[in-house]
Amino acid sequence: MERPAGSTNDKKVYDDVLAACEETTGVTIETQDVPYDGYLAKVLQQVSSKTMPDVLMLDNGDLPQIASSGALAPLSDFDINVDGYADGVIEASSYDGDLYAVQPVANTIALFVNTDMLAAAGVDVPTTWDELKTAAAALSGNGKYGIAFSATATEEGTFQFLPFFWSNGGDETDIATEAGAEALQLWVDLVDSGSASESVLTWTQADVNDQFVAGNTAMMVNGPWQFPSLDEAGVPYEVVSIPAPQDGDEIISPLGGEVWTIPQTGNEAKMTAAASVVECLGSDESQMALASGRDLVPTNTELVDQFIAENPKMAGFAEQVPGLRARTAQLGADYTAASEGIYTAIQTALTGGADPLTALQQSAPNK
Repeated sequence: MERPAGSTNDKKVYDDVLAACEETTGVTIETQDVPYDGYLAKVLQQVSSKTMPDVLMLDNGDLPQIASSGALAPLSDFDINVDGYADGVIEASSYDGDLYAVQPVANTIALFVNTDMLAAAGVDVPTTWDELKTAAAALSGNGKYGIAFSATATEEGTFQFLPFFWSNGGDETDIATEAGAEALQLWVDLVDSGSASESVLTWTQADVNDQFVAGNTAMMVNGPWQFPSLDEAGVPYEVVSIPAPQDGDEIISPLGGEVWTIPQTGNEAKMTAAASVVECLGSDESQMALASGRDLVPTNTELVDQFIAENPKMAGFAEQVPGLRARTAQLGADYTAASEGIYTAIQTALTGGADPLTALQQSAPNK
């Protein structure tokens, strides 16, 4: 079994779940942790050399690329049950009409607010873009910023931008539209007004969290993986939905997380054993243990209410699960090019290289 290396806590939680799956399936599980930065490159090399492990974890955004190579076995070969899984999870785990993976837990992003800073400034939690700009401006000054987000020239920047882009009607099949440009203009306005730092161009999501912990920003766009550091630092925070373009508009957020797949190794006995492990990882018990232990959310919608009751701080994320959108649902392996176009346009627009629509037109795939 191969997986990208995560935090110490992630490893412990997964090791405990895998130990339980050993007992359930009778399969001996050996794991190999690979540094995240080189993970996809190693997988692609293994695909080429036909040296795949028996079970492989992938970022859900990378699944179409690996599935398109023929390196993965469809789950229909093993009759694995995925009843109750959110539609977006099924889409993210599929390629060309076939389901190739189980995703036990998911993540997404939301708006974190420092409740003390908002209260001191007499600012209400924003729910629309206009309210966001007003609140961020009121919370800025004296070396502080109203809001922080990651606008890096990587998938991380695109991931952070997608709730604004999608919720305004933006579409990755054609990134250069007025709807997409309006969303990018919001980010430009926040930076140009001084409500967000120009450093968002290089800040990762971890850097954004550092700014929030330090009290340098009153609000941030981020994910539930930041809970441990926030709780350890004692930051007074609340998690709410990303503000909508207009009051009443639906917020559409991206589905993040890892999927478990069964490579085509040619050994039917081992592939059958691997399938039993993958099915165990998707069980209700595994989902609840992984979600609670890693500050993520279960992907089976039937577990959401129970999970919120047991983990109330996760409500702002768990409630989004049924409507989370798979990044690769429309474009499959071609999503990578669209994502590059989006984060390149973000960089261009935020540095003043072009207006948002022009920036998107310049960086659009197949322009």
